[in-house]
Amino acid sequence: MRAAALVLGLVLLSGCGTAAQSKPPPHVGFVLKRTGASFAQEMTSGFHEGVGRAGGVNATAVGPPGQDGHREVALFRELTRSAPDGIAVATSEPALMAPAIGEALAGGVAVIGVDMRLTASSRVRLHIGNDNHELGENLADELIRRLPSDAEGTVVLGNTAPGLSGFDDRADGIRDRFAERLPEVRVLGPFDTQRDDEANRDAWRRLVAANPGALAFAGTGDCDGVSLAALKTENRSARWLVGAFGVDQRTLRAVRDGVMVATVSPEHYLKGAVAGWLLARHAAHGAALPQGWIETPGLTVTSANLDAILRRQALERSRRDFFQPQIDSFVEDPASWVRPLEQAR
Repeated sequence: MRAAALVLGLVLLSGCGTAAQSKPPPHVGFVLKRTGASFAQEMTSGFHEGVGRAGGVNATAVGPPGQDGHREVALFRELTRSAPDGIAVATSEPALMAPAIGEALAGGVAVIGVDMRLTASSRVRLHIGNDNHELGENLADELIRRLPSDAEGTVVLGNTAPGLSGFDDRADGIRDRFAERLPEVRVLGPFDTQRDDEANRDAWRRLVAANPGALAFAGTGDCDGVSLAALKTENRSARWLVGAFGVDQRTLRAVRDGVMVATVSPEHYLKGAVAGWLLARHAAHGAALPQGWIETPGLTVTSANLDAILRRQALERSRRDFFQPQIDSFVEDPASWVRPLEQAR
């Protein structure tokens, strides 16, 4: 009897040991360029929603609290160990990140680019992002709509990240649209308006002081709109128009108060959700990742649709409900969203 009990105990212990050593669920990651910013929060929420939709996959999103490309690279390398089943990258320093991405790919880690395009040297063949040139055109359309058809004067254009492809494309879209529709309006810049919030405010303060008669001021980044709205509120006599990007609560309030005519949302939540779903499906089921540019749409926010966007942004659940039809459309037919990578802009 004692021998039988001993054998049974060993069997049970062996069974428990096997369960304890069972393979953990797949783990995917997301490296963002700045975790505290509104756009990063949107992408992170979308990423977790996309991963959750696939089911059975763990997810981690990381990034430096402020602008720090070297920290982005360090966090990416850490994720290749803690989340080896696939990593999405939304970096502010594509060239700096390229060698680490190459090492990850060589080690069998799947990598996809999100938001701003990675360099060709990274050898990543999937990019998820907007047509940024078109987003710039859309913002210019809203400014032009509020100017006379024979308008003359200047528009001052700022760029928070000169040299970063997506932001340069937005600036080009704004310039090209003004040249097409209001050829007598001269677009000055783009001027470097800095990525840090305080430096951005100072840069715009100098540009406003140097161009008091400008028709409009427009910037390519989230912080541009926040800074310009604050400066226009300080100067109650200012009649210049303001346009920028993003759905930061301060930006939306500026549209509500009439300080800003429009903001264009890159819809970062949707980009994050698409990236999360693709990586999770790949990690859990071995589904091949598409190759090319998955073009996700932006949304122009004006007083006409502001109330709906304010409701959307108020709660995590309301954002999820708003984007579900677009996520469903992508999940049902991912191939229809893919364009050649070389066309991304």
